[in-house]
Parts: sequence; C-alpha cells; structure tokens
Amino acid sequence: MKTRIMAGGVAGAFILAALAVPMSASAATNAQLSVLHGIPGVTVDVWVNGKLTIDDFKTGTLAGPLSLAPATYSVAITASDATSATDKVVIGPVDLPLADGGNYTAVAHLTTDNKPTATLFTNDISKTAAGEGRLTVRHVAAAPAVDVLAGSTPVIEGLTNPKEQILNLAPATISASVVAAGTTTPALIGPADVPVVEGQNTIVYAYGSLEGENLAVAVQTITGLHTPPTGIPAGQTGEAARAESTQQTQSAVGIGALGLLLAAAAAAVVVVARRNAGSRA
Repeated sequence: MKTRIMAGGVAGAFILAALAVPMSASAATNAQLSVLHGIPGVTVDVWVNGKLTIDDFKTGTLAGPLSLAPATYSVAITASDATSATDKVVIGPVDLPLADGGNYTAVAHLTTDNKPTATLFTNDISKTAAGEGRLTVRHVAAAPAVDVLAGSTPVIEGLTNPKEQILNLAPATISASVVAAGTTTPALIGPADVPVVEGQNTIVYAYGSLEGENLAVAVQTITGLHTPPTGIPAGQTGEAARAESTQQTQSAVGIGALGLLLAAAAAAVVVVARRNAGSRA
C-alpha cells in the first residue's frame, strides 16, 4: 500500500513536471525578414536559398515580413526575367544570418558610387519608454553624407550610406527634410510629414541616386512596442481595466485547471491502491 501511494506521488510529480515543461521551455522563435527594393529603374526577383520568393519586385516596394526559422540564408537578386538564382544576377548571392526571434530588413540599394548592393539591418523592437515613439533613419542612397532636419533644426547630422540613426521621441508629426551635411538648403528630399507614434518604430529610408535625380523615401513601421502597464491604477475603468482583468482571470483559470488535474490524478492513484489492497485482503 505504501509503495503504491509513493508511486502515486512520484506519478503526480512526473505529471506536474511534464505539464510545466511546455510553459518554461523556450522553443526557437522564427525571425522576421522584410525586404525593401531601393534600386531605381529596375524590376527584380528575389531568391532565397535558390527558390523564387518575391517575383517582379518594383522600386520603392517593401515586402514581408517573411517568417523564417533562425539560420543563415543565401539571398540573390536577379533581373525579373531570370530563370534561376544564378541567372542575370543583380546582387549576390549574399548570406543573411537571422537570429532566433530577430527582426530584420534587407535593403537592395545603391552605394555612394551608384553600384547595386544589399545591406541587412536589424530592426530595434525593444519596448519604447512610456509616452515615447521611435524614429529610425537609414541612408541607403547614392549620395554623400546628409543631415536630417526637423523644420530647420538638424536632428541627425553627418549620416552616411549605409548607416542608420535611432531617435526616441515624444509622439508628434515632424516636418522632415534631408539636406547635404552641414547645410539647411536646398532639400534633397522633402519636406515631408513623418509621424512619431507612441509604441511604434517608424523607419525612414532615403534611397535612389542624387546624380540620377531620383532620390526618394520609403517608410516601414513596426508596431506593438508599448511598455506594458505595471498594474491597474486605483479607479481605472474602461477597456484597459477590463483587458488587464481578463488577462489575470485567464491566468487564474489556467492555474486552477492544473491543480484540478493534479488532484484528480492523485485521487485516481489512491483509489486504485485501495482497490488492490482490498482484493488481497
């Protein structure tokens, strides 16, 4: 009888351990890869590990995000009428290492001397501070160093291809212009209204060619970066309070269900042990 009860206790502990593993074990999380086409005047195809992934990709277009298992991927960019990843290659193949849970943008663009290239950027998906948004500016144009103005005030200075600068700012709409470094006029790009939104990373790309007179801007946004609340302030009402309450309720229900399952398993072990003991009596 004691042996069977002890076995039952071990079985219960094993059930608890087995149920706890999925909650604590961390499986690999897919990486997110977006692709921006920033080479003027050419439509291309994008091949990932030799397979056609993006067909007839036009300048200024942002594709994705593609959800990919963490690994290093071979990416080639070809003319749109290419028959394989090795036919009519424009860029590559290049190796793109994608880490577990990472968020990336691969940009096909021009170097400062107007040659096609590709740059892999890691997107900042860390939580923003409460009441702040994030602005990322990336210089991927065939142009010298630039300054970025908010109105007439430089907020980014001396940005070169293919670099980026990240600003964390209070939410606002910025009238932004891109100018040659050290100047305020004439604007190479803009002015254009750029919204800085709380809990969002707004990524602005300056691409194209100064010599070709086709400089342009592309914008990518990554949302859901709000800092979560630490609790429900006294007197809070409305959807926010209900959402927090629902989350706590679901968590309590989950724990309660686990307790009932373990109790039922233990009870079943005891019942079987008593029946076996009675049959021997």
